[in-house]
Amino acid sequence: MAAPLLHTRLPGDAAASSSAVKTLGESRTGISYMRALENDFFSSPPRKTVRFGGTVTEVLLKYKKGETNDFELLKNQLLDPDIKRLPWLNRSQTVVEEYLAFLANLVSAQTVFLRPCLSMIASHFVPPRVIIKEGDVDVSDSDDEDDNLPANFGTCHRALQIIARYVPSTPWFLMPILVEKFPFVRKSERTLECYVHNLLRISVYFPTLRHEILELIIEKLLKLDVNASRQDIEDAEETATQTCGGTDSTEGLFNMDEDEETEHETKAGPERLDQMVHPVAECLDILMSLVLSYMKDVCYVDGQVDNGKTKDLYRDLINIFDKLLLPTHASCHVQFFMFYLCSFKLGFAEAFLEHLWKKLQDPSNPAIIRQAAGNYIGSFLARAKFIPLITVRSCLDLLVNWLHIYLNNQDSGTKAFCDVALHGPFYSACQAVFYTFVFRHKQLLSGNLKEGLRYLQSLNFERIVMSQLNPLKICLPSVVNFFAAITNKYQLVFCYTIIERNNRQMLPVIRSTAGGDSVQTCTNPLDTFFPFDPCVLKRSKKFIDPIYQVWEDMSAEELQEFKKPMRKEIVEDEDDDFLKGEVPQNDTVIGITPSSFDAHFRSPSSSVGSPPVLYMQPSPF
Repeated sequence: MAAPLLHTRLPGDAAASSSAVKTLGESRTGISYMRALENDFFSSPPRKTVRFGGTVTEVLLKYKKGETNDFELLKNQLLDPDIKRLPWLNRSQTVVEEYLAFLANLVSAQTVFLRPCLSMIASHFVPPRVIIKEGDVDVSDSDDEDDNLPANFGTCHRALQIIARYVPSTPWFLMPILVEKFPFVRKSERTLECYVHNLLRISVYFPTLRHEILELIIEKLLKLDVNASRQDIEDAEETATQTCGGTDSTEGLFNMDEDEETEHETKAGPERLDQMVHPVAECLDILMSLVLSYMKDVCYVDGQVDNGKTKDLYRDLINIFDKLLLPTHASCHVQFFMFYLCSFKLGFAEAFLEHLWKKLQDPSNPAIIRQAAGNYIGSFLARAKFIPLITVRSCLDLLVNWLHIYLNNQDSGTKAFCDVALHGPFYSACQAVFYTFVFRHKQLLSGNLKEGLRYLQSLNFERIVMSQLNPLKICLPSVVNFFAAITNKYQLVFCYTIIERNNRQMLPVIRSTAGGDSVQTCTNPLDTFFPFDPCVLKRSKKFIDPIYQVWEDMSAEELQEFKKPMRKEIVEDEDDDFLKGEVPQNDTVIGITPSSFDAHFRSPSSSVGSPPVLYMQPSPF
């Protein structure tokens, strides 16, 4: 590559003339080239003149010989902040190539200029701002949607790769600059989208930076996620729907050109359908869909999952998950990147479950991390459509066996009483089992009912439920009541007596977060959340919905079946009844207090998208 000339002027707004391009093509060195640049190419008045007296090669040769004047002039000019704003993008290919060569020669000669050059390039990873003023007032401030924006981004990436060719340590210097330049999370969606897109692109040709880049992106996504709760997003969508519905009837009264309006709505319709009303959710959705698309592009080669690439990405993401996601309470959507990755191949889903299982059972981990792991296990097993029944059973076996061992260790101890602070991981594991059972019981009992019931009986739910640790008092009422109804139907364990006794007792009481003397009943002492409750981001849902198990509302017949008093099973003749697919019954009725089973269904805000609560009313006595 020929060394570029530094005897140039900063370009104005005019483009190059054809005669300049012809002159540049005929002569790459000498006076004619410099005159062409000065007289023809930059025809507009220059804002600043930079003169270094020759080519970069000549300057560097003089510097090596001890003649430092030209080099010092070069250095001083480059340290001037104005030089960093040199408008080299959107120029002719000749100017761009010369500028890229100049950067390469500069950083290879003096690495002191590496950081300013990298910072300058990174500043171009977002759309420039277009500000329109009327007098001293800004009347418009928006992102520049120049058609050349993708090409400009590509040129910036070329610049980074050229610099890295001459300075192999470029990635090490680049990462802190990328962190520093990351736009504030309240910037426009377009600004954040462009910057995240360019970060992901860097991770492809600088693979050593991928882990840090993904960690940076996910950290920023979490900040958006915790500021847009699922309830807030759904409320905003519902309000917008009602508003649109209310204006439809009168909109025609004010349409001066109905055909034009109809055509406009037809064109904009699909785009609006994908937009989130909640501004933070809209930004989060755009960035989440970008990350999910990137993951698919990395892991799929010619339509097939590449095991090696997927394994490498899994290692990066599981470390980020441990560092950022697991300690974060009640994030709604960011964790779906792990859900999506695990869907690529069963082996990754099993590895994820094993990882969470180790977190849960390891006593050296903080209790809050162990409880979060339990929440993830239960939600993942319940919601991941791609997890086969055999894996669900294996996980239930592990969890239930661990619960029984835990109870064995507590039987003779002094801490064998209901206390979240002492037994938080135990209760979290119980809830994971109950939640998985509620979602998967039909699959567990499908096919051969006799074998299914025998398997569930072998789990010995009764011992867990009847234990002194009393998990039914601690787990979420929505989960407890469905677990009680289903196990009661199949006569696995009878929970209603314990539930009613718990309801008669005073639950833990905490002070209101609003301050003062007001108190409220704590119905979620475990501070439980289900991390894989339904995704409500419209773009991201398209990635998740095909692999997601939705909650199937119960039919009226099923509700009536659950409300029927269940009778004590007779051991004799059970084979015949099992073969008929019926639940054995006799005249010995185990009664249910009439007020103890309310068929009013709704989903509480703490468990949106999960099985609705079956509210258990305390006995009147």
